[in-house]
Amino acid sequence: MVKERGFVSKSDNMHLEDGIYPGDPIRVEMDTEENEIQGPLNDLHGFTTDEGEGSNIVFSREAPLISSESRTSGGCCCSLKNLKSGVVATDSELAKDKFGQEKKLGRQDRMELGRLFQGAMSSHDWELAESLISLADRQTLNDALCITLDSIWFLSTQQELHGVTALIKKIIASGAYDFTRAALRTSFLASCVSACQSRTMSLADTVTVMAQRLHERLQECNGDEVLKAEASAKVQKFTEWALKCIGFHSRCQGNRDGVSHSSAVEIQFQLSAFKTFLDIAGNQLTGKDFTEAFDAACFPLTLFSSSFDPGWASGISATVIQGLLGLLVEGGADNVNQCFLEASRFGSTELVRILLQEERTEKIAQRNSLDVDVDLALGFASHYCKIGTMECLVEDGNAVAFLGPLMRAAERGCMQVVQWFVKRGCKDMDLCLALTAATSSSQVVVAAYLLPHVPQHVLAALSIEILKAAGERSGGSLDGVAYLLHSDFLSDPAATYAVADSIARSDDEAISPDLKAFLRENWSEAAYLEGLNQGKKHYMNLLRILKWGGSPICLRDLPGPLRVAIAYLPLYRECIKAGGCLLSQRLRGQLVEAVNRLGGEVLEEVSQGRELLAVLEHHLPPFLVHTVCTW
Repeated sequence: MVKERGFVSKSDNMHLEDGIYPGDPIRVEMDTEENEIQGPLNDLHGFTTDEGEGSNIVFSREAPLISSESRTSGGCCCSLKNLKSGVVATDSELAKDKFGQEKKLGRQDRMELGRLFQGAMSSHDWELAESLISLADRQTLNDALCITLDSIWFLSTQQELHGVTALIKKIIASGAYDFTRAALRTSFLASCVSACQSRTMSLADTVTVMAQRLHERLQECNGDEVLKAEASAKVQKFTEWALKCIGFHSRCQGNRDGVSHSSAVEIQFQLSAFKTFLDIAGNQLTGKDFTEAFDAACFPLTLFSSSFDPGWASGISATVIQGLLGLLVEGGADNVNQCFLEASRFGSTELVRILLQEERTEKIAQRNSLDVDVDLALGFASHYCKIGTMECLVEDGNAVAFLGPLMRAAERGCMQVVQWFVKRGCKDMDLCLALTAATSSSQVVVAAYLLPHVPQHVLAALSIEILKAAGERSGGSLDGVAYLLHSDFLSDPAATYAVADSIARSDDEAISPDLKAFLRENWSEAAYLEGLNQGKKHYMNLLRILKWGGSPICLRDLPGPLRVAIAYLPLYRECIKAGGCLLSQRLRGQLVEAVNRLGGEVLEEVSQGRELLAVLEHHLPPFLVHTVCTW
């Protein structure tokens, strides 16, 4: 059983800020106001299974970016002195009012401290950063922890690793406590960094591509259009923040319009810093936190997936996200299969490939018993016609359950998916069942494609069951059944007619009444006799008109071909419209009688339908003769 799930939750105090300006360092506004991304995303993040609830994420408020001038050492010292004075004064007042009350900075002081801390981080001034920590209240420490974790995905040297890990330890030891917010935010950012490293376009173009992909994804989901628009705006806002954060750090490293590719050693530094954070946080991070962080890491990859280079998942750019996901699973994330199904549903092939690699690792498969359901994922990918993802699931994931997806594609008339499965190789019985599904839903084009691929001995053995099943699930239209019979699906006219007659005369109550009535009126032996009788009555009516008709036009004086056209053109057109190799028994009976009256030779073979039609065409004016449709 599968259900939709949201991407965010109101339980976390992480929120988003409107004012984010590119080109400047990033600071965090020390504000507790929440701007949550909630219900509108319920349809955004794909499918999950009943075994695990969808994880939810709310992102932190990001404030405007500061100017580069504030990063100068003189400015930092001056601001630091002012801030210290303010904190001392504030602490003194607090001490007078209430002994032992926790230190709490004002909004302006928190903003100033955030600017200074970000400047110290960007210039790798670890001593200044540590001195600022001692001035922070607990809320400011939480924000500082987020800023520090943001920087780990841009580490490039051992010295930077030591500086950042020391800061993480000091911030947590000083009282930072919001590990959930920090973990979710940095997981999301790490995913964006890893994705951007695989792209050749600029970060500015990346924002546009991301916005378009998010719009397309929301369009594929059900739900209120207003809520989806709100969800799109809020998620896009935070993703844009992540990309601007990446742009800022990239410029600090000397890359003006792109993201530098981390080496294997640098990736180890980054993952080591993240693991240090997880180790210090310990049991302060719950399994639910790890699950939501895993979700946050996967989500951006589904937005970027359409522009990934082929093979990205096996390249160096994906190494960091592979390591990140592995650490999150080790910590207790239990939604690997949920994210795997969502990635398959939205055609995020490279993420599917990464999760397949993660699932095959010993620590995940054995310690956590988190198996991904490749066959169910194949069903999702095929339902939404994600051919590239289907290829990955079969070739890399060894998905083998073709029958269900093939039948559903045939039933929907999705020729591209049906052709893909047939070319991959399907069992004879699977092809037969798919043909039945296409027939029952009157998908004539798909049925025409599948019919030649089903061996004749299978069709002969199951012919009655195929027609019965198609009639039972037809939903009121029997065009698919008519197609099989007109096309002589048994490649033996006598056998095809006999099967139809057998069902028409059957007393089996399980057979659809509509199917029995259709076959009895058109394809049974009784229908053939009725056709002959109708032909005779028609001929007698023509004679009466010729003898006693009161028309001012004397039919006897018309040329022979025109008299034949007046008599049998409606029958001829009905036969042409039916198409196929075989005519229905009712039409065949009428045609036999017509040819008899025209003096043509009629044999007893049931395969003479087209030959009989040719005799009738011979007597018609040439301008009324049509090319016969043979399906």
